Amino acid sequence: MPITLEDVRAAAKVIAGQVVDTPCLHSRTLSEITGAEVYLKFENHQFTASFKERGAINKLTSLTAAERKAGVIACSAGNHAQGVAFHATRLGIPSTIVMPRYTPFVKVEHTRKHGAEVILEGDDLSGARERADAVCKERKLTFVHPYDDERIIAGQGTIGLEMLAAWPQLDMLVVAIGGGGLISGIATAAKALKPSIELVGVETHRFPSMYHALKGTKAQFEATTIAEGIAVKEPGKLTREIISRLVSEVLLVDEGEIEQAIVMLLEIEKTVVEGAAAATLAALLSRPDRFRGKKVGLVLGGGNIDPLMLSGIIERGMVRAGRLARIHVEITDLPGTLARVTAVIAEQGANIDQVHHQRAFSKLTVQNAELEVVLKTRNQDHVAEIVAALGRAGFKAKQGENA
Repeated sequence: MPITLEDVRAAAKVIAGQVVDTPCLHSRTLSEITGAEVYLKFENHQFTASFKERGAINKLTSLTAAERKAGVIACSAGNHAQGVAFHATRLGIPSTIVMPRYTPFVKVEHTRKHGAEVILEGDDLSGARERADAVCKERKLTFVHPYDDERIIAGQGTIGLEMLAAWPQLDMLVVAIGGGGLISGIATAAKALKPSIELVGVETHRFPSMYHALKGTKAQFEATTIAEGIAVKEPGKLTREIISRLVSEVLLVDEGEIEQAIVMLLEIEKTVVEGAAAATLAALLSRPDRFRGKKVGLVLGGGNIDPLMLSGIIERGMVRAGRLARIHVEITDLPGTLARVTAVIAEQGANIDQVHHQRAFSKLTVQNAELEVVLKTRNQDHVAEIVAALGRAGFKAKQGENA
């Protein structure tokens, strides 16, 4: 039987009081930037920082007493793992989680802290799933699928109920797709409540599994993506059927667009999201004409991002915005020349972050040297002003490449 609105409503009753009814807020600034009216559903505010808790609770509470006693097993890159681990422990159900070897450390440790036995196996979710299936049979456990399960899908669909309860005027919901459980549940609820609403899915160019499954074409995959939460090679069978009926389009976004979205959400909304969650905003930023003038709800699915990765993304974002710039300056290798360069930079209101003085590894004559100066600046125009000021002072200067 297909999943229905009543299934989602039943899930909402089950999970009530066990998860956070997360805020769904209008973003004035993002609306101005994108040309759409943007509403953000902050699922990164859940206790385990992900929407996955909803489906996990709905599934776990449906188990028989014998199944609860034997325990459950799940295969996940992190968020499903944490949701299952936390609520299984809370309900007194033993849990085992199989995760790919290269899962971000923060997700592995949080899963262990929530009380699960963690097994690291496989280079990706496919390899981890093989081990999970084997352990499931050996120990006679119940497998809690991350997306291709009716109760999981119904649990995730409760987000759609909450978004339309808060903002019934929404024209469109934009949801990231990994295996498709989240968008399947939301689409089931939203389209039943408001048939005119449009559902748009988002995947990465590096893992376009559902995009190609719907088109009947063969997908090509890369080794990694910063949106590892939606790096799924095999979309679900249940979810594929629902998406084919209820979702109007699946868009693809690239790594740079996701990075930009992460930085914008941090700076504008003061919220930390992982790559999979930022993919929804990345879609709006990359295709403004597709969404302009619409009231668009974005699901920010999770906030479990490795701090070191976040640090790198922020720094790269500052480079893209011209707030961190690299300038190459040719100088005569004489006393006082460096002081003249730094004086010009100071007059332009920039702050020097790093200076590298290159003499040996240079094509310049032996009497000259090259400075590589990393600056904290205001924007790209400011960088151009600094380069021009150095030129007027008699120095040959140019902005370094961003990548």
